[in-house]
Amino acid sequence: MKLYLNGRFVDHRDAAISPFDHGFLYGLGVFETFRIYNGHPFLLDDHLERLNASLAILDFEAEFTRENALKILKGLLAENALRDAYIRFNVSAGNAEIGLQTESYKAPNVIVFAKPLPPAGEMYEKQAVLLELRRNTPEGIARLKSHHYLNNVLAKREAGPAMDTEGIFLNEDGFMAEGIVSNLFWFKEGVLFTPAVDTGILNGITRRFVIEIARTAGIEVREGFYKKEAVQGADEIFLTNSIQEIVPVTSFSRKSFPGKFGEVVQSLFGRYKAQRETLWSRTQLDGRQAK
Repeated sequence: MKLYLNGRFVDHRDAAISPFDHGFLYGLGVFETFRIYNGHPFLLDDHLERLNASLAILDFEAEFTRENALKILKGLLAENALRDAYIRFNVSAGNAEIGLQTESYKAPNVIVFAKPLPPAGEMYEKQAVLLELRRNTPEGIARLKSHHYLNNVLAKREAGPAMDTEGIFLNEDGFMAEGIVSNLFWFKEGVLFTPAVDTGILNGITRRFVIEIARTAGIEVREGFYKKEAVQGADEIFLTNSIQEIVPVTSFSRKSFPGKFGEVVQSLFGRYKAQRETLWSRTQLDGRQAK
């Protein structure tokens, strides 16, 4: 496998960074994961918007436009002979002296790699289990998609290795938060609910997109603070992330749900898959043009 490393494509066996990279020493780094559908990087503008905002918060002197990101992605696909792929776009702080640094990082390390995926198909289902471990609070004002993943790793160990099971966090105040690698939605009596960003969750790109497609479909969406009983009483539950897309839930807290047979999840997924090979941003749904 070839990956992109600081301006060149290298074999993954030859790729290396310094042990003095502060991404390694102190966890200073952020990343985006997204899918390439038949050569199209779905919602790339939205991922770059979040990535650039995170880089500014961390004071990394780096910014990515669609043009320079596409140059990397097209080269990566060509090097690996791919049309459908999982992409991880990673930026770590770069090399510096040992010790906590207060000045900006002027030469971050940029590593992008692709894994092959089959052409996108239909939805698959998961069961959801409520975790004993609570979602940790963000390190700063808002949660970044950062290298700080211990909370997620411990949660996955609690939930177990089964690929068809997703653990669901409560936050420290006992409100519904998010999955280990997903955002959470449920539908009840004509309203689509999801935990508010202020619960401490990651504001997922697919989360934002699903909120937009629901609203353009005339579905009321409410973001707020909810206890587990609200989810237990739902008509439908589903999860979202940028690789797994929309994932219907078949069971939660010993109660069964319709999974992929739910009317709302079927409608939203139909709208989702119709856009996978064309959209650059969720903003295009309301008539705004992508750059």
